[in-house]
This record gives sequence, C-alpha cells and structure tokens, in this order.
Amino acid sequence: MSALRIDLAKIAKHVPDGVRVLDVGCGDGALMAELRDTKHVDARGIEIDAGQVEKAVARGLSVVQGDANKDIMDYPDGAFDVAILSQTLQTAERPDHILAELLRVSRRAFVSFPNFAYWRMRWALLSRGRMPVTRHLPVSWYETENIHHVTVKDFEELAATLSIRIVNRWFFTDKREIGSGGANWRAEYALYEVGDGSYLEASGS
Repeated sequence: MSALRIDLAKIAKHVPDGVRVLDVGCGDGALMAELRDTKHVDARGIEIDAGQVEKAVARGLSVVQGDANKDIMDYPDGAFDVAILSQTLQTAERPDHILAELLRVSRRAFVSFPNFAYWRMRWALLSRGRMPVTRHLPVSWYETENIHHVTVKDFEELAATLSIRIVNRWFFTDKREIGSGGANWRAEYALYEVGDGSYLEASGS
C-alpha cells in the first residue's frame, strides 16, 4: 500500500473490493487512486479546490469540482456503497445535513475530523488564551476553512441524535493509532465508520 495519511490508510484497508465509492472533499485523489489500484473500486470524487481537482484528474480519476454542501444532493439515493468524508466535516456548512446526505447516497460512510478537545488545543487556549495553531489546524483562526469546532463527544452525540449507527471508531495522535480510552482529550483526530448496518450482511463484513 502506498504512503497514505494514517486515517486514509485505515479507510483503504476497510473498504471492500469492487464497490462504488464517493469521496467527498477528495483533495488530490490519493485515496481514490489507492482504492482503484488495490481494491478495484468504481471511485468518484468531489473537490472544491480547482488545483486539487487538476491533480486528481491527472491521476486518471473521475473527480468534479464542486461544493459538497450542495452538490452531494444531486446524487440519487443509494448511488454508492461507500461514502468518504475525510477531514472535511468541520468545514461543512451544516455537518448534520452532510452526514445525513452521506447515508442517503450510500449505506456506509467513513468520516474523519480533527478533535478540537485534544489536550494540546486545550492547553493553548488555557495558557495563551488564543485559538491554537497545530499540525492539523495549521493556520490562524481568521484564515482557516474550519467553521465548526467538533470534538469526539460532539460527533458521537450528533450520531445518536440522527440515529446514525457507529460501526467502528479509530483515534490518532502524532501519526499513530491510540486506544479509545480518554479519546476526547487524547486524540488529535478521529475516524468513524458509520451506517445503518445493512451493508454488513451484503458485504460479509
């Protein structure tokens, strides 16, 4: 497997062979290319950044430039087996709506996001009284695309409110996977697999 970011590598490992995949906010298409080459999936992508779209298309990928907040609504119900939203949830206008849309167009979704309750962020706020700048939040508050500050607990409460089943969860810090104990303050970012569970029987997962 190629050198993917650790959460993307985890997603690639758990996507079944030969399925239909929608990658929302796909960036330069690194994950899509990995899934195409190793899992033989039918992958489609949406990306708002024109430069990233150009890189993805240069890989031979089917990626369109668009705004996920609106364009995901153009896909019909059940058009895909798996949807992916990687490090994009916090930039969505309405995270609750986009989660619902992911599970409308697919039965299974992988969602990753930076955890704003990570202890280094808490310490930065406590010690300096300013919004933190970290590896996963590398720009100042006035430059960032992030418009929602989501934590591990926030996401799990939202999933419960929307009656979304959490199938798997993984947590990462310093480019390594950590256990779930104390994840709300220990995890730098989180990855969830969510769905209604119906794909489990269909895929044999």
